[in-house]
Amino acid sequence: MMETSRITGKRIEKYLSEGKRFDGRKLDEFREIIIETEISNKAEGSARVRIGKTEVLVGVKLGVAEPYPDSQDKGNLMVNSELLPLSSARFESGPPKFPSIEIGRLVDRAIRESKFIELEKLCIKEGEKVWSVFIDVYSINDDGNLIDAAGIGAVVALKNAKFPKYDEKTEKIIYGEFTNKKLPLSKEIPIIITVSKIGDSLIVDPALEEEDISEARITIGGSIEGNLFSIQKGNSKEITIEEMHEILELSEKTRKKVYSKIEEYIR
Repeated sequence: MMETSRITGKRIEKYLSEGKRFDGRKLDEFREIIIETEISNKAEGSARVRIGKTEVLVGVKLGVAEPYPDSQDKGNLMVNSELLPLSSARFESGPPKFPSIEIGRLVDRAIRESKFIELEKLCIKEGEKVWSVFIDVYSINDDGNLIDAAGIGAVVALKNAKFPKYDEKTEKIIYGEFTNKKLPLSKEIPIIITVSKIGDSLIVDPALEEEDISEARITIGGSIEGNLFSIQKGNSKEITIEEMHEILELSEKTRKKVYSKIEEYIR
């Protein structure tokens, strides 16, 4: 639901038509990104990501379970997202609604389709036991672009995750005790970039007010090597072929900029 007033929306559109944004940024400029790791001593991996005033927490838990029926020799991956009421008056307690489900799906698709986690290396005994990777995303403050923050947080938390101790005799995990073994991850890192269309303008890292008046949104999961893993459109306005080319080019340039800002946390 749009909660930004029409007057504010018109002012934002006017700024964009002049090549600037209401918060002083350029159209292709990301807000400051701040990352903290190992913020939870219970999770196998964790990260706090701030993009401007937007903030998310991401935790990674590892468990042992049966493999999925269609991947008997691969580990399992599950991504869950919760938009907490403490992060915005727009969010309510209760069963997850579409925005929460969508963030989980977008993060899941980028990680799964990029094969960032080498799931075949998480098989303990084919057809019987595999490692399961659980990624939980929690919103702490919503000032726009929770999607990209969640994507960054998931990658950073995975890169910092360590296996818990596993007793092969009892086939039980010793939670709270960690090994030095890290998750098997690809060198090619998926980074999610969202581009919003407002009027004739395309912008990255939309603030909350910009999200409210966005006519179309394209979220792209890709790597700095130039590979694309996922693309999803949001909102009702159509995107022309010419605009899609611009969006792909803009997302590629932005992805490289974002990577340079978070590189030290994902090496």
